[in-house]
Amino acid sequence: MTAVRLTHVGGPTVLIEAAGWRLLTDPTFDPPGETYHFGLGSSSTKVAGPALAAADIGLLDAILLTHDHHDDNLDPAGRELLPSAGVVVTTASGAGRLGGEARGLHAWESTRIEAEGRPALEVTATPCRHGPSLSHPLVGDVVGFALRWDGQEHGVLWISGDTVLYDGVREVADRLEVGLALLHVGGAQFGVTGPAHYTMTGGDAVELVDLVRPHTAIPVHYEGWNHFREGREAIERELAQAPADVRDRFRWLPIGVATDVD
Repeated sequence: MTAVRLTHVGGPTVLIEAAGWRLLTDPTFDPPGETYHFGLGSSSTKVAGPALAAADIGLLDAILLTHDHHDDNLDPAGRELLPSAGVVVTTASGAGRLGGEARGLHAWESTRIEAEGRPALEVTATPCRHGPSLSHPLVGDVVGFALRWDGQEHGVLWISGDTVLYDGVREVADRLEVGLALLHVGGAQFGVTGPAHYTMTGGDAVELVDLVRPHTAIPVHYEGWNHFREGREAIERELAQAPADVRDRFRWLPIGVATDVD
């Protein structure tokens, strides 16, 4: 199998080039400095801009949008990019808000993307809970995505989406063989909600990788906004304490640089 080429644009935004497909996750292209409000007094300021401009991304076959209602996953500049993609796949509720031909999925539902001369791409939504138990009225619907195409050597490409570690995410270990995992980490917190986390910590990522056993695990969405409490340095401290057969599965992507990952 040829390598998957990944370009980490910043935050949750990753350009995926594989098997002839060009896919983009959670487009965020606003410049830094804006403060975004998420409801019930929670907010975050963007502190780093994208490594690439939206105009430099090129043609896209699909945008994989874990959720449409938080600006650190879909900001105004990213929203402008949606009509240029061949397909937008997101949550069922998000597809209703976006309208048009957006494809909405609930957890463990799938859709296929097809084009002549390329293997069909199966996109399966995976469970997410974007906060503590009972936080759904605040955080809304979120999904991850598992991508499957003919010729994958180690298993599916899995995008965790914004989630804490809970039983729904642990299901992935039982239901999927994962080759490459893009893990949304950063341990997001808001002062108004105290110690509650809204995304995985480094320790959560270590535990999840120990369960799922991907060939390669890549942290994303840990920088760029000030609601993240764990940047790369904090995550690396957790990795340093992890068992070697877990730690050695992790790889960091240089931001803004196309990188081949097998």
